[in-house]
Amino acid sequence: MKGVVYILLIAVGLAGAGCTAGPSETSADSGKAPAGRLKKIKLQPKITIPSGSRLRVALIDGVSTTKNAAGDHFLVSLAEPVVVDGKTVLAKGTKLRGSVVDVKESGRVKGRASIQLTLTEIIRDSGKSVPVSTKPFTAVAESTKKRDAGIIAGGAGLGAAIGAIAGGGKGAAIGAAVGGGAGTGTVLATKGKEIHYGPETRPTFTLSAPAEM
Repeated sequence: MKGVVYILLIAVGLAGAGCTAGPSETSADSGKAPAGRLKKIKLQPKITIPSGSRLRVALIDGVSTTKNAAGDHFLVSLAEPVVVDGKTVLAKGTKLRGSVVDVKESGRVKGRASIQLTLTEIIRDSGKSVPVSTKPFTAVAESTKKRDAGIIAGGAGLGAAIGAIAGGGKGAAIGAAVGGGAGTGTVLATKGKEIHYGPETRPTFTLSAPAEM
């Protein structure tokens, strides 16, 4: 009888060992991913916008020679898409950030107002930015030489008339000199034209180096 009990205990023990062995083998196998389920990550090739490409943009932030200083930043959006090899790389409306390189207000005697702008980065939808380098866009205010000459001539004519009334002849010559001086004073007190580019102004920038997207 004891022999029978002993045999039963051994059988139960072997059965228990078999139960524990099964899961361990399964867990070991479960760590292996089936070959058919492996995912391949394909890296998208970078697209290069070549140097010399033109970026026609519309200002979002206005810039001017009276309100801006070197180092100020401004935003623009593409007014036209950028196409490389028949493929649209940057869609119309893509935002870019720019920087004011230099600003000069008009002088009271001479020197026209000027402003220099560059684009520094493309702002992507993901929030990341792509650095770009463009040639400076330079704007110079219209010359006021004709206007200045008109003011001086007008002052001289007025002075001559006053001189003639005062004494004629010599008086007219003195009056002309005074009038000319008065006209010049008006030019000194009047600044030349400034540059004001409001939103939607459309300058064109040219890439000075390739940009990788």
